[in-house]
Amino acid sequence: MLDRHLHPRVKPWLNTLATRLDNPGVTPDGITLVGFAIGLLALPFLALGWYWAALGVIILNRLCDGLDGALARRRGLTDAGGFLDIALDFLFYALVPFGFILADPAQNALAGSWLLFAFIGTGSSFLAFATLAAKHQIDNPGYAHKSFYYLGGLTEGSETIALFMLSCLFPVWFPVMAWIFGGLCWLTTLTRVWSGYVTLKQL
Repeated sequence: MLDRHLHPRVKPWLNTLATRLDNPGVTPDGITLVGFAIGLLALPFLALGWYWAALGVIILNRLCDGLDGALARRRGLTDAGGFLDIALDFLFYALVPFGFILADPAQNALAGSWLLFAFIGTGSSFLAFATLAAKHQIDNPGYAHKSFYYLGGLTEGSETIALFMLSCLFPVWFPVMAWIFGGLCWLTTLTRVWSGYVTLKQL
């Protein structure tokens, strides 16, 4: 919901950083891999209850996720880079709830599992439509800077990262936030499935 409004405001900053990183020794795919390696640290940090450290690597991961795209747009988007980026993004999104489950299974396991279940819905509806949109050459002007069709919704990347950050700042509230956000994710999934079905049915 917020991505289309935040991207135009963040994009100039990312483009400036990408300009400074634009040299032969730095590649968009390399930034993607480094960012994912940093993001992986969130799992042990969360499991150990090191929430401030987890918050730091989550922010760095998202910064790298923005920089790889900005650099790729300077050099030309590739299907391989787009695939690597989205695949590692979804793995990162899954490891954060799992980290909270490991941190306190008694309090977080059920809510964290609900959130992961909801992420399957948003992720599968997102990727399934993106695949068919590419096949039928359906454009999305609102996200023209993406290397694939970016299907929006109530809960997108911005809202998910806000959830992760708030959970790190207030870990005792993770179960409540996970239940609420999971419900919003299912609303997103239902609207995506319906709108995607209707769009493809009309082709």
